[in-house]
Amino acid sequence: MKTPLPKRWLFPLVILGALLSSGYVWLEQPMFGRVPEGARLAAVGQSPHYRDGEFRNLEPIPPVVSEDGAVAGWLKFLLDDGEQRTPPGPIPVVKTDLHGLDRHQDLVIWLGHSSYFIQLGGRRLLLDPVLSRHASPVPFTVTAFEGASPYTVEDLPDIDYLLISHDHWDHLDYPTVMALQPRIGKVVAGLGVGAHFAAWGFAREDILEADWWSELALAEELSLHVLPARHYSGRLLQKNRTLWVGFALHTAERRLFFSGDSGYGAHFAAIGEALGPFDLAVLDSGQYDDAWRYVHMNPEDAARAAQDLNAAALLPAHVGKFSIAYHAWDDPFNRLLEASRDKDYRLLTPMIGEPLVLAEPEPRFARWWQGIEAGQDTPARAGL
Repeated sequence: MKTPLPKRWLFPLVILGALLSSGYVWLEQPMFGRVPEGARLAAVGQSPHYRDGEFRNLEPIPPVVSEDGAVAGWLKFLLDDGEQRTPPGPIPVVKTDLHGLDRHQDLVIWLGHSSYFIQLGGRRLLLDPVLSRHASPVPFTVTAFEGASPYTVEDLPDIDYLLISHDHWDHLDYPTVMALQPRIGKVVAGLGVGAHFAAWGFAREDILEADWWSELALAEELSLHVLPARHYSGRLLQKNRTLWVGFALHTAERRLFFSGDSGYGAHFAAIGEALGPFDLAVLDSGQYDDAWRYVHMNPEDAARAAQDLNAAALLPAHVGKFSIAYHAWDDPFNRLLEASRDKDYRLLTPMIGEPLVLAEPEPRFARWWQGIEAGQDTPARAGL
């Protein structure tokens, strides 16, 4: 005869069951997307970079482990304010009228963190747009700096191509993507990332997925190269089922490179040799720690990568809007400024929303991150 469970166990088991049920319901929310299945998974499996059920970097990376331990590391990441991790006052911005721009003027406008509005070859592109105030599935965590979110979806014009470097929360933002859906022409991403967009109702023919070293002709005068990065992917529990990428954009007049999230590696020199020189390199350089040295560049790594790419100008990425690492919020700008002294490239530091017009031979921008004070009023300035 079976021995009945002690009554004292009943309440904990009920609580455990409720927690498991709640967790399942939470994970089934649309924002988590989907991993590749069926024909998409079969296509993923054809990649030489996909082995044993996951994508692999060209150069192996050690495990990303916090010195505080896995659980404590995540809690620190989500909850610890640290020392000077946020600015003392609001971030100064320029509110450019994106609808009013001449679409035939080649330019790049930083929207904060790793989000960029790009006009090139008569096309409008949007890279990794995160217009939400939070870059995390956990409510009220990874909050944007005060003043660093001047743009809403309504401020954006129709987009010909949405480029997604990988599916982490601070690069693939579900609310932003869904609000933009009616105004997005095509989505371009690494292999497997299209599973998220398919689950969110995007048409199959509007989702373009590619492996590293692929070239896509976006228009007669504009080509896109999908390129290696040194990173990882996943929206929560399932890791590396989708591919992380960088991008190069080429026209007859210009060559631009966007690293996506990436640690330093030999791929930068290979890209520079195959597709450079570049007029502009936009490089991950703003959320770094020794614990994840191989998946995010520090400023000195970014300076080295810009030289490997043979870039004429360097624009920092992964900065200025969210604090995801434990260093001071302005440390990336100060260190990159120092690392760029006497280099062959020019360091460009526009404010959020301030246009970088690519035809200008020597654009100059202020060191806007210096001198921000608590309580100061910094209304957005008008742009073009």
